[in-house]
Amino acid sequence: MAIENITVPDLGDATEVEVIELLVSVGQEVAENDSLLVLESDKAAMEIPAPMAGVVKSIAVNLGDQVTTGSEMLSLEVEEAAGSLSEETAKVAKPEEAASAEEVKEDIADEVPVSTEVAAITIEVPDLGTDDEVDVIEMHVNVGDSVAVDESLITLESDKAAMEVPSPQAGEVTEWLIAVGDKVKTGSAIAVIKGTAATVAAEKPAAKSPAPEQAESPKPAPTPAPIPTPAPAPAAASDKVYAGPAVRKLARELGVELTLVPGTGAKNRIIKEDIHAFVKNRINAPVGSGTLSSAVPDIDFSRFGEIEQIPRTKLDKLTATNMHRNWTAVPHVAQFNEADVSDLEDFRAELKSEGERRGVKLTFLPFLLKACAKALREYPQFNVSLHSSGEYLIQKKYFHIGVAVATEAGLVVPVIRNVDQKSIWQLAEEVITSTDKAKQRKLTMEDMQGACFTISSLGAIGGTGFIPIVNAPEVAILGVGKTDIKPVFIDGEFKPRKMLPITLAYDHKVVNGVDGGLFATYLATLLADIRHLVL
Repeated sequence: MAIENITVPDLGDATEVEVIELLVSVGQEVAENDSLLVLESDKAAMEIPAPMAGVVKSIAVNLGDQVTTGSEMLSLEVEEAAGSLSEETAKVAKPEEAASAEEVKEDIADEVPVSTEVAAITIEVPDLGTDDEVDVIEMHVNVGDSVAVDESLITLESDKAAMEVPSPQAGEVTEWLIAVGDKVKTGSAIAVIKGTAATVAAEKPAAKSPAPEQAESPKPAPTPAPIPTPAPAPAAASDKVYAGPAVRKLARELGVELTLVPGTGAKNRIIKEDIHAFVKNRINAPVGSGTLSSAVPDIDFSRFGEIEQIPRTKLDKLTATNMHRNWTAVPHVAQFNEADVSDLEDFRAELKSEGERRGVKLTFLPFLLKACAKALREYPQFNVSLHSSGEYLIQKKYFHIGVAVATEAGLVVPVIRNVDQKSIWQLAEEVITSTDKAKQRKLTMEDMQGACFTISSLGAIGGTGFIPIVNAPEVAILGVGKTDIKPVFIDGEFKPRKMLPITLAYDHKVVNGVDGGLFATYLATLLADIRHLVL
């Protein structure tokens, strides 16, 4: 293994630039071209890619540091075969013979006469330093708007940088040739601007010819992909988004509108933590905050017959908001299974007289609660919540289980606490108490908080099964159907058995399919033979 020092590549005209994001940490493995950090000049933000694969051994810069071309960024531990990273390969290729923007402007000033003749020209994407296509993510002006020289027209985004394309001339935008979401590359036509002939001539100046000795010099060693030349920064405006490519990508993945996110980074820049905080706030937003929206247009149903508008209760709206939030935020997977509860039902029938003596009606639910707590202990990956940052899980060491209860006002979920520490009779009493409080609308907020897992049963209603929605921040929920007598092949013959259909729905961001199958199978085993509950 060898240690290679990775330095800031050639930044072109930029002198000192600021480190605004660190995208890797010590000990992290990176592949070639993975982004390492984000730098920002007064004109653009750009991500710096890794010139080779390796493991980050140290980081030489901090957020807010000012760095220049050649400054050490970090060190990588690489395979010996990867070779040593020379000073040349650490730099981004930037042909010395290319004319600078200032030189081009001087040549234009010398060679092109001033004119006021009005003409329309087609604006093209400037040299991006790559032949790859990039995305059009913002358009800053409309048809009919007047623009000044160097005023931003559009924002483009590659895998490594976001850049704005400035107008090479003053004039009026008469036509757009692209739209947001289109892919373009160097030379793609983007707009038509009506301006002066003098500026038209200046649009495409010829590059200076290289000196003979430069033309005959050998080609440099292969280098990492060049960083696009930073474009002018956008003018300050309330609808402009100040964020790097990594943040924009995260926002797209989470469906976040960046113009709604307040930035807390340097110069009000939006950082990843701002996206996570925004999503968390929207998830936890109160009813009526506008988080629940529908793509279905309203229809005047009175055209078809008599109608009546029925106001929704606060509980109905709260339930709708929570269901919408959970369904859109959680990638659901459902695991179906059946539990043979014949022996359990026979045992419960035997306890009927004792229940009457205790004054407690012993339903199936206390056994199910006990079995779920046992399964959560056996498979602790279901007894977690995912932090809003997505960086870590919160492992719970307690076993509180919510039980969905249907009331006249709507669905509520009281929580039975410390299920693993209570007897079947204690659970039976608590289930009755919680159900009565729910139906009398006497549950407190504390009664409905802190669940690790939820049980939703439609057994009394019927049906062969259903898929419940995970109640985030929990990561799983159990849907229970109606027990049905079915023929089961046992010891060479079919026997009638009482089979309970169960559906385990879980958050696939947290739980994988194998664990889902194991959990559901283990739960069915516990219900089939309650002796396992005491092991």
